[in-house]
Amino acid sequence: MKGVLLVNLGSPDSTSTKDVKKYLGEFLMDERVIDVPYFLRWILVKGIILNFRPKKSAKAYKKIWWDEGSPLIVLSERLQEKIQHKEDIPVALAMRYGNPSIKSGLQELKDKGVTDVLIVPLYPQFAMATTETILVLAEELRQKHFPEMRFTDIPAFYHKEEYIKVLANSIKDYLADKEWDKIMFSYHGVPERHIRKSDVTKSHCNPSDQNFICCKTKSEAHQFCYKHQCYETTRQVVEYLDLKPEQYFTTFQSRLGNDPWLQPYTDKTIEKFAENGVENLAVVTPAFVSDCLETLEEIAMEGGEEFVEAGGKNFYAIPCLNDNNDWVDVMVSWIDEWKNN
Repeated sequence: MKGVLLVNLGSPDSTSTKDVKKYLGEFLMDERVIDVPYFLRWILVKGIILNFRPKKSAKAYKKIWWDEGSPLIVLSERLQEKIQHKEDIPVALAMRYGNPSIKSGLQELKDKGVTDVLIVPLYPQFAMATTETILVLAEELRQKHFPEMRFTDIPAFYHKEEYIKVLANSIKDYLADKEWDKIMFSYHGVPERHIRKSDVTKSHCNPSDQNFICCKTKSEAHQFCYKHQCYETTRQVVEYLDLKPEQYFTTFQSRLGNDPWLQPYTDKTIEKFAENGVENLAVVTPAFVSDCLETLEEIAMEGGEEFVEAGGKNFYAIPCLNDNNDWVDVMVSWIDEWKNN
């Protein structure tokens, strides 16, 4: 019997400092998030970050928390419910970090008689700290607890025509009645070394190249290159919306530590745009399909405040696809394609 496991990032169980600390500990101790030797990672996370970060993050979560719970969890549940309504096979939901866990999601499918699982990482672009860590953990769990199961996964869909169309139309619809000067495509940031580590050729990717020569040069490295996939998403959406070069810009957000991360940085670019006379800025976050702390607090709230304080007028945070009905239909079509093969 076939079944589907949708997997998103995850969230603390509540906004309490204790729950946030537990969540951050699981997240930051992942070797594909902070990719340094275990001992150094333990010192950095357990000895330093978890002594101050949870309290600050808990305050941020409180700013965006809904009555129903974590926005990311609630929106993921809505997506899962809509997909399940259109599917005749079990569709379960899991989070890479926190609850519901990937193990519990697989157990739910097993209890329903599922042996053939389609794993759907809810990330358009491939990255070590997103898609890869989900698939690696799922396989570890399969070998240890679910040896009778077979796994298939949906690869990064950053360039799929149907996804681009839904994303582009969501941007167009949101801005239809708004005056805007520029659209910023803000992607989750990753350290430059992650790009190099994911380069299967070990020679093609140059993440610090601001001219994007490697990203524009055809290579098998693009299959796992987060930077290329982000810029390709932007390129295809821009082409679909027929935007001019001066109407859009691509940036990266949420850096941690002193190592070089993908640039240009979102926060610095927001301020620069305002200081240079951009009055009406729209920001879309295509690295996520569900709104979360990063989109709701870091972009919509902090980014909006930074823009206005630097002289901007109107700041528009475009919602993620969430449980958009057209997006649901795309997901269902991918599941059906797999299911019927």
